[in-house]
Amino acid sequence: MHTIQHQYYVYILTNKKNGTLYIGMTNHLERRIYEHKNKLIEGFTNKYELDKLVYMESYQYVQYAILREKRIKKWKRQWKINLIEKDNPQWNDLASDWYE
Repeated sequence: MHTIQHQYYVYILTNKKNGTLYIGMTNHLERRIYEHKNKLIEGFTNKYELDKLVYMESYQYVQYAILREKRIKKWKRQWKINLIEKDNPQWNDLASDWYE
């Protein structure tokens, strides 16, 4: 029997370097980022124009992704900035070339 391996993602969006941060979780990162970039989601990310993907992690099990998202949301801002800058010091949009 073949089991399907799922992927779940915890991600951080911003509008600019050291800007407003949004932590989210999804099972379809490409679609979710597309929705953010095209303002298809009402609320916080749309209001603050948060559409630059600056950080992401992937998980096999949804419960770990949910736990990680909740933990990061409680972190101090500087810890979140450190997490982003560890792998993305320039705050580049990791999804800049995903779509036409």
